[in-house]
Amino acid sequence: MSEILIDVLPVFLLILVGWVIVRTGLLKTDVGEAMSEFVFKVAVPLLLFRTIAEADFRGASPFRLWIAYFSGVAITWTAGHIVATRLFGRDARIGVLAGVSSAFANTIFIGLPLVGRTVGPDGVMAMSILIAVHLPTMMIAGTLLMEQAERKENAGAGRSTGELLRQVGSNLLRNPLVIGLFCGLIVHMTGLPIPATLGTVVDNIANIAGPAALISLGMALRQYGLSGNLGVTSVIAAFKLFLLPACVLAAGLLLGLSPEWRAALVLTAAVPTGVNAWLIANRFGVGHSLAASTITLTTALGAFSVSLWAYLLG
Repeated sequence: MSEILIDVLPVFLLILVGWVIVRTGLLKTDVGEAMSEFVFKVAVPLLLFRTIAEADFRGASPFRLWIAYFSGVAITWTAGHIVATRLFGRDARIGVLAGVSSAFANTIFIGLPLVGRTVGPDGVMAMSILIAVHLPTMMIAGTLLMEQAERKENAGAGRSTGELLRQVGSNLLRNPLVIGLFCGLIVHMTGLPIPATLGTVVDNIANIAGPAALISLGMALRQYGLSGNLGVTSVIAAFKLFLLPACVLAAGLLLGLSPEWRAALVLTAAVPTGVNAWLIANRFGVGHSLAASTITLTTALGAFSVSLWAYLLG
């Protein structure tokens, strides 16, 4: 357990460093937002590009990996929706947001640095394969289900499914993560050599993606907090930190994933809720406090949940 803590604690201490920087007034929140933009649009796309370009997949199929992870997502999302709507009596829109918050892992800002530190290159490769479809799948599902819930609450008024898909698809095509993955895949498939000087620049920027992501996340946490909804938030947080990784672990075992890929998926499932839950709440103007409280609570408890799962994985 002590060795696990040595790997896991620095990840969450870097988040704490970011929070302290803003809390003490050393830097303003705007600096953290700018750093987040750099991480999302430059550093992580280059990390994903490098990982895919240099990856040795050894004939492994990504489909079992995707099935293992998203089967866990489907179960957890459904459980979150049912608890919010039937146990706590919230409307369908809050039900969708509860499902998103319980199943949307922070793959970029916490998952990648954590897996890189605890599992190594094979884990980062698994993460890259997951990220290739994670954001599009989760954002499309969340947007379509939320729009359906909006139509239900507003007696059928709302945009068509085709219009929604076109908008989401257009946004994804311009997404820096998708572009980085696609460019890495082209280099990998064609075998194009990366010039040494350019490779050094890519490596230098990619290597700071993890620490910069964690510190910027900590700086952003000042805008969240715990407010109301503590009953449903606690259940959703428990689903995120324990039910999702348990389902992913079971699916990974049933599908025969390698220990490294299985560990990468389970640890990713155990990390706190991603900020995309807040973005969906903000986009539809509903459930802000639930999304913010879940992000805050899961981040506060994340070091414990990740350490526990790392211990169980051996």
